[in-house]
Amino acid sequence: MTEWDVKKLRILRTLSERGTVTATAEALLMTPSAVSQQLSNLARQLGVPLLEAQGRRVRLTDAAHLVLRHAEAVFAQLERADAELTGYLRGEAGEVRVGAFSTAVPALVVPAVLLLRADDRPGPSVRVREAEAAEAFELLSAGDVDLALSLAAHAPAAHDPRFTFLPLPADPLDVALPAGHRLAETPGLRLADLAGEPWIFGGSGPWSEITTAACQAAGFVPEQAHSAAGWTAILAMVEAGMGVALVPRMASAERRGGVVMRVLEADLPRRHVVMAVRQGAEGGPAVARVLAALQQVGAAREASVQLI
Repeated sequence: MTEWDVKKLRILRTLSERGTVTATAEALLMTPSAVSQQLSNLARQLGVPLLEAQGRRVRLTDAAHLVLRHAEAVFAQLERADAELTGYLRGEAGEVRVGAFSTAVPALVVPAVLLLRADDRPGPSVRVREAEAAEAFELLSAGDVDLALSLAAHAPAAHDPRFTFLPLPADPLDVALPAGHRLAETPGLRLADLAGEPWIFGGSGPWSEITTAACQAAGFVPEQAHSAAGWTAILAMVEAGMGVALVPRMASAERRGGVVMRVLEADLPRRHVVMAVRQGAEGGPAVARVLAALQQVGAAREASVQLI
């Protein structure tokens, strides 16, 4: 029977994700030579070539991709076994590490933690790690967090065998205007009405993409007057009359007195939030409790949005 070494299979999967031996070594805290040696040993154990030269780099062979397809089922089964064993030992009182982007922490994660604390049953301990939207799935895949909250723009494909995705309501985008802006009180404000305004959004990353996509859907390309990544800076510039900005409803805690927030009822721009665990881990009692709490908070937020 062919020998399947789980540790070496994880190295192969990391190489598939990271693309180079050097990046794989950095992710796994190994040396590049150790990565190469482990993969050579795995190839000998399996009796098939796993890597082939491509210039100065290497790429996975068809046999390696075949191995990984089966390995994903093994990893998922191990996650299920670990979840059941943890549930057997700790019930719902285990630790769950959550990686979430900045605005999701106060809007979703903290209310979910408070919801769990209000329950009379012993509940899981939640450890929070703020992470960029693009980083959350890297942390999840590496085993550094147990649950990831990210944006759909940076999520892997929905059929990615490494993860189980769970639904969360979309986050509406409101437009922030200076309090004295000529359109601040205009009834039925449309995003297209702001086509000629100076816009404030990040120079790159998900928020730049989300703002640009929403404006393009409304028929124009936004003129970027200023670039900032944090909501405090963005809203301070809006308040000073330096431009307008799209702001996610989740960032409501950052809103300022000199800024008017307008709901774009006709356009309904949104950003899509995704929640995921490693495939097989969703059955663990502690993880399941945290997932349920986050979905309950998300549903409550959606209900409140519909009342606006």
